Amino acid sequence: MSAGTVFVSAGEPSGDAHAAAFVAALRHLVPDLAVEGVGGPALAAAGAALMARIEDLTVIGLIEVLGKVPAHLRLLGAIEKRLARGDIRLLVLVDYPGFHLRVAAAAHRAGVPVLYYIAPKLWAWGERRVRRVARDVKRLAVILPFEEQFFRERGVPATFVGHPLLDRAPLGDDRRGVKARLGLDPDRPVLGLFPGSRSQETTRLWPVFRDAAAAVARRLPGVQCLAAAVPGAEYPEPGQVIVVGGRAPECFAAADAAVCKSGTTTLEAALADTPLVVAYRLNPLSYLLARRLVRVQWIGLVNLVAGRQIAPEFLQGAATAANLAEAVLPLLDRDGAERAAQLDGLAEVRRLLGGPGAARRAAELARDLLAA
Repeated sequence: MSAGTVFVSAGEPSGDAHAAAFVAALRHLVPDLAVEGVGGPALAAAGAALMARIEDLTVIGLIEVLGKVPAHLRLLGAIEKRLARGDIRLLVLVDYPGFHLRVAAAAHRAGVPVLYYIAPKLWAWGERRVRRVARDVKRLAVILPFEEQFFRERGVPATFVGHPLLDRAPLGDDRRGVKARLGLDPDRPVLGLFPGSRSQETTRLWPVFRDAAAAVARRLPGVQCLAAAVPGAEYPEPGQVIVVGGRAPECFAAADAAVCKSGTTTLEAALADTPLVVAYRLNPLSYLLARRLVRVQWIGLVNLVAGRQIAPEFLQGAATAANLAEAVLPLLDRDGAERAAQLDGLAEVRRLLGGPGAARRAAELARDLLAA
């Protein structure tokens, strides 16, 4: 007898990868499960039958998302019709809260239980929406250690499953070996630039990151600069910066210090033991709106996980080439006190993030819900 159907929805490339790992783990636990959903190439490769693809949905910023409202409404309607057929035993939502909180409400109306994997960041914005989550979500699988207590104190059944970045396979080389693999001189320092995983982010951050690298090179002759590139983004006038596509983990492992956009990128740096400076820029109107909504002290996840500032942060107008260069230069000094202090902080972050197995633990929660 079939175990039934699970519907999995991921709204952007990172969520697609996490959803795929989750589906692989769940199918190991429940082999005869049918999986449908919304996602991208990774989720499809994991065996999910996709009713819609995510490539045209992903945007950044409170203003920019308005242009995608019609597409999201059409997709929400399609999902509601699918849920109404009555054969979906569990709906799994992965990140992407602006859309998925509406999907969770639709599932609640249809009587379909919801597992939300990678919780909406309501601790940063929209705390008033926690009551909706408590109503619509059966179980929350959170990936940041402080989130479990936050949600449980507000009546949401939440379980810390660890961060999915910890499930990445080790590269197998030390920093010198990774430098050599990328064609760099192992004996010279490397500055890594990580301006984002989306073209919107890169458009705003690349010029200032590139110019910061040039400023560092003027003051530190011999430094090697490389940027982790993503498909669809442009990196004009790179100068001496080596642009490397599709190899972000190696770029982190090779970098002696980094300039990173805020968010998960900062945790990637922490896992690679790479000291970093954090920067971010938004559309000016999106930034004004965000200032009214966001309730956290820091924007970098390394700082949020640690509960204190480990990496310096530069937001909006403060994210200038001069500021970034000035902040990252001491981190390239292998014997410097600032580098040593940050390395201690990054070790603390790694300890707090727990161990590998996030997708497996989230899948175990899903198995238990299916068995209930």
